Amino acid sequence: MEVKEAGTSLVALISSFNSRVAELQQLVIARNMYPAGSVSDLTAIDASLKGMELQVQNIKNRLREETRAIPKAKKLIEAALQQQKKLESISACVPSSVTETITKSNHDANKCVQRDEYKHDLGLDSLKLEEPAPKEKKGRPAPPMWYVTADELNSVSSYMKQRLTLEKMNAAIEDMASYAEANAHLIAAPRRKLTESNIDKALELKEISTTDGVKGKHFFLESDIKGPSLKLDNTGKALLTVLRHLGRISETRIGHNRVIILLRP
Repeated sequence: MEVKEAGTSLVALISSFNSRVAELQQLVIARNMYPAGSVSDLTAIDASLKGMELQVQNIKNRLREETRAIPKAKKLIEAALQQQKKLESISACVPSSVTETITKSNHDANKCVQRDEYKHDLGLDSLKLEEPAPKEKKGRPAPPMWYVTADELNSVSSYMKQRLTLEKMNAAIEDMASYAEANAHLIAAPRRKLTESNIDKALELKEISTTDGVKGKHFFLESDIKGPSLKLDNTGKALLTVLRHLGRISETRIGHNRVIILLRP
């Protein structure tokens, strides 16, 4: 029932009650002519009337509260719909590989919860040794990984983006972040932990990381590009061109190396 219809019905009900009250009042006046035998009956009728009036007032107050809550409910619904559209837009930009990773992480988390519940059911909680809390480590910030949105890709001219898709663009961003993360590990690694196969590259990366324009930023070399999504082919070159145009990367040459720097748009 709509609010207006409910209000109309309530008004009709109150009017009916008022009419009935008026009739009973007339009867009371008539019966007062013989007060000896009617006092108890009138007292019961008066109590019933007061009870009905109280119920009608409670219904009216409740309806008024519900009516006031309707605009707030509409605003909540509108906000929820807007949030849903934002989440759908974000989901459309996330590569399938990230979705699979998140799904796997959730699955592993569920396994851990089930394992803890199983231990609790067996009464093994009391046998668990107290372990010292791990010390918090101040790690390096993760490489910037800003996915491309559909609107950004559509804003790029067709001759530049060619046949590139949103999936390929964001998969390439993931590859670049992994290259930069691997280089950051090499730069931060102590010399004693380096092997003969990577010590030369580590020293070269450390030298590059101290140059102007690169210092304090995540980067990788053109020679690091080895897939799985980003490769040194025509598609890979087109990906780098579009990503440079969208402000995700910048390039510079240091010595014989072509250095690609990850940026935050």
